[in-house]
This record gives sequence, C-alpha cells and structure tokens, in this order.
Amino acid sequence: MQTLTISAAGGELNPLIPHPIEIILGLVMFAILFFAAKKFIVPNFEATFAERTTAIEGGLAAAETKQAEADAKLADLEAQLSEARHEAARIREEAREQGAAIVAELRAQGLSEQARIVEAGKAQIEAERQQAVTSLRAEVGSLATGLAGRIVGESLDDEARQSRVVERFLAELETNQSGVN
Repeated sequence: MQTLTISAAGGELNPLIPHPIEIILGLVMFAILFFAAKKFIVPNFEATFAERTTAIEGGLAAAETKQAEADAKLADLEAQLSEARHEAARIREEAREQGAAIVAELRAQGLSEQARIVEAGKAQIEAERQQAVTSLRAEVGSLATGLAGRIVGESLDDEARQSRVVERFLAELETNQSGVN
C-alpha cells in the first residue's frame, strides 16, 4: 500500500489520497459524533416526536369529542326549532280561528244592529205617518166642515158634529179607495 501513496517522483505524498491517520481520526470522530448524537440528540428528538404525537392524538380525540357534542347540540337545536315551528303554526291557527270567531261575532252584532236600526227607522216612519195622517185628518176635517157648511148653508162649528162629519167622510174615502185597489 505504500507504493500507492508514494509518488513516483521523489517519494512525496499524493494530495488526493488522504493519510491513513486522517482516515482513522475521521472514523473515530465520526463514531464519537454518532455515539453523542445517538445518546443525547436522538432521544430528545424521539421524546419531542412522542410528545407531539400524543398532543396530536389528544387533540384529535378532543376534536372528535367536541364534534360529537356539537352534533348533539345541533340535533337538540333542530328539535327545538322544529318544536318552535309547530308551536308557531298552532298559535297561527288559533289566531286564525279566533279572528274568524271575532269576525263572525262582529258580523252578528252588525246584523243585530242593522235590524235594530231598521226597526227604529220603521217605528219612526210609522210614528211620522200616524202624525201625518192625524194632521191630514184634522186639516181635511176642517176643510170638509167648511165646505160642507157652505154647501148645507149652516154652520158646523159644533165640535161633536164636526167630528162625526169628518169621520163619515174619511170612512167613505177609505172604502172608495179600497174598492179601487
């Protein structure tokens, strides 16, 4: 091996080929560094990796737990929302029924009020008609008495006589009118 390391021109070492001492020293240093890394650095890395793995797995488990809780709460909220919708529909239906009942009641009140007003109007019209008939009879009576007095040639100032003449005249008028109709 020496023949390889010595150059042909005068026995100098070749700079491209390392010295055997350097190779041995390099191997020893590499072994020391390898042993130090394996003894001190790698366990720290392994511990850190184990901690991270545990943290990630714990985080995943916690996330799954939280997801399950969220799903349960979502289902509960959806059930409450559904119940609230049913309750709102029931309340709307009750309000609709109450509204219909109120409308029917108001309609009935309006019809009764209308009937009362019509009856009051009829009674008022009947009273005014009776008053007009009485007034008309009195006027027709005085005109008939005055006319009869002129025709007969005597005065019909007596109240009883006047009343009989007017009643007889009006009765004859009514019978003539009912016979025409």
